Amino acid sequence: MAYLPEVSAATAGALAERIAGTVRPADLVVVSVHWGSNWGHEVPDEHVEFAHALVDAGVHVVHGHSSHHPRPVERYRGRLILYGCGDLIDDYEGIGGQETYRPELRLLHLPTLDAATGELRRLRLVPVRMRRMRLQPATPAEAGWLADLLDALGRPSGTRFIRTPEGVLTLR
Repeated sequence: MAYLPEVSAATAGALAERIAGTVRPADLVVVSVHWGSNWGHEVPDEHVEFAHALVDAGVHVVHGHSSHHPRPVERYRGRLILYGCGDLIDDYEGIGGQETYRPELRLLHLPTLDAATGELRRLRLVPVRMRRMRLQPATPAEAGWLADLLDALGRPSGTRFIRTPEGVLTLR
């Protein structure tokens, strides 16, 4: 656990040094960062630079969270960056005002990493919907909406998803 006063290359470097002192051979390093606003798809440049600096320093997965809906996914130098996973379970159901983000739609993130290198081998996202405080499979239309959203958000980094017949979104 580390409190960082800011998201910058300097704090990424300091965090990477701290991590390097604890990592053992065969460890996979995941940094989970609570950052950004609760609503909005935009990822600030500082977050991108911070995530890239962590990967450049040896982090295998950057897991971003804070947003109540999915944000872009990036494969950078073979490593996974999740800028915002969105909620899985919360108590916001029925609270209005953010319907354009489809906050009832959620994703189960299922990455497969190479055990030796930490490189991302596969990322599957399982679309689900929260209804009455329970998760249900998303409908094909809902899975399609999420796939279109993630493709649009991923364009700047070249991140695209394929939707399987079962409705699972797989990173290309």
